[in-house]
Amino acid sequence: MVKAVIFDFDGVLAESVGIKTEAFRKLFEKEGPEAVNKIVAYHLEHGGVSRFEKFRHIYKEILKRPLGDGEFDLLCRKFGEFVLEEVIRAPEVNGSAECLRKLHGKAKLFIVSGTPEEEMRHIAEARGTARYFDGIYGSPLTKAELVREILKGNGLSPDEVVFVGDAMTDYNAAMETGVGFIARITPETEGLWKDLDVKVVGDMAACVSLLGLD
Repeated sequence: MVKAVIFDFDGVLAESVGIKTEAFRKLFEKEGPEAVNKIVAYHLEHGGVSRFEKFRHIYKEILKRPLGDGEFDLLCRKFGEFVLEEVIRAPEVNGSAECLRKLHGKAKLFIVSGTPEEEMRHIAEARGTARYFDGIYGSPLTKAELVREILKGNGLSPDEVVFVGDAMTDYNAAMETGVGFIARITPETEGLWKDLDVKVVGDMAACVSLLGLD
């Protein structure tokens, strides 16, 4: 029986993936269109990876120059300024509010996001959804580390937990920790899952039935 459900945030509870893509474009526009295209492609291919890891990869593998501590801190601050209010105002993923309402009280609910943890908690509070969750977690820990923390801290076994995500990072965290997985799909991400044996939903309200908690 499912006793806990872990949700990614961007693309699962809020339609906020595009906001963060635009933030990467703005941050690196001075590097020129070729670099920006590579940076955006990397960002989109690694959904769920923290911005901290992405910045380090971008400098090392795409821009081919060192990333100093001061510049790293500036990037993190500017990124947060670009996205925070936009993410708070982002529309919900279809059915996500209904899903949370129906699951609340039937299972423990958690957020595990690549967003910095303090920022993620602020966003959930500002959106009025924090009350549904037994815990809200974010970077710098990886998603697999956070799932393990949830399992240990709540006395849960992997077969009692399902992770609902929209990126391979989410799927990999579920596989690494042994918890179940449901993919929220869009026309753009449908191809990610076609060769994998995973349950998929387009409208998040369908999660309730897939979890057997309706």
